[in-house]
Amino acid sequence: MRRARTLAALSALAAVLALSLSLVACSGSDEGDGGDASASPQAQAYTIGITQIVTHPALDASVEGFKQGLAEKGFTNVTYEVKNAEGDMATASSIAQAFASEDLDLILGVATPTSQAVAKAVTTTPIVFTAVTDPVGAGLVDDPEAPGANVTGVSDMLPVKPHLDLIKQIVPDVKTIGVLYNAGEANSVFSVEQEKKAAAAMGLKVVEATASNSSEVKAAADSLVGRVDAISVLTDNTVVSALESVVKVCQQNDIPLISGDTDSVKRGSAAAYAFDYKDLGVQAGYIAAEILSGTPIAEIPVQFAESLQLSVNPASAKAMGVTLPEDVLAKADNIFGE
Repeated sequence: MRRARTLAALSALAAVLALSLSLVACSGSDEGDGGDASASPQAQAYTIGITQIVTHPALDASVEGFKQGLAEKGFTNVTYEVKNAEGDMATASSIAQAFASEDLDLILGVATPTSQAVAKAVTTTPIVFTAVTDPVGAGLVDDPEAPGANVTGVSDMLPVKPHLDLIKQIVPDVKTIGVLYNAGEANSVFSVEQEKKAAAAMGLKVVEATASNSSEVKAAADSLVGRVDAISVLTDNTVVSALESVVKVCQQNDIPLISGDTDSVKRGSAAAYAFDYKDLGVQAGYIAAEILSGTPIAEIPVQFAESLQLSVNPASAKAMGVTLPEDVLAKADNIFGE
């Protein structure tokens, strides 16, 4: 009888142990099923929308840098939905509306018009902008130090004084500078106003020529021939998208062209004191990584472009009737066209 009771007790204990093991196994299985929720942010899958205003190498480089920045922070399981408005604001608005209806984890706005369009259409999904000169004037943020709502990013505001100093170094007798830009682009209007103020303080006259789309850029450049000693192009997307036509006008008429981004020097501008747009994109990628890691946008101030570089193209400068000074060549970070 005692033996029977002992066997019964052992059987009961075995049953309890089996149940316990079963519960542990179930617990482990549940944990595995919910692994995505408990995994590190970098291990999860994301879908990011990218809306770009127009195709040109500087903005393309910014998008490339954005992806690189995210990858450097460990975010490699990302699907990118890339859209390009090709300079058409109606298309930019349609892209923004489409993104508003999609289940995206984050949106990158490349340049001011597309960033404005997506910020207007999307009020909950986090938005990071890049290549936006004046985010306050563009209505993207009220306070760059403490962005509200769902928008923050990286500004490409270029210090215009070094840009004008470079023009004077290359063209010592310069008195009148032609400025090419799209008057319908908020970025450019702000930059040109800054350039005009700085030029006036240096005793320089500014002559403006505008183009509302890339097909009008050559005519705008032609209108400056015989009226200016040099031509300045800052970071205007419309003009930069058709830069080769400006380079041609300048080479045919011995007018030095000084730009506001590094890539434009590769394409034929005489020089630029600027930053690399790929680096700008990397900065935006780092911001996106912070957001995806859970940092509130209000705690991520707007950043500004870093690491200005002097880039020169001696061959193109010579074709524009000038020889770059030795001290400019000696200080150059990048030399193209050799």
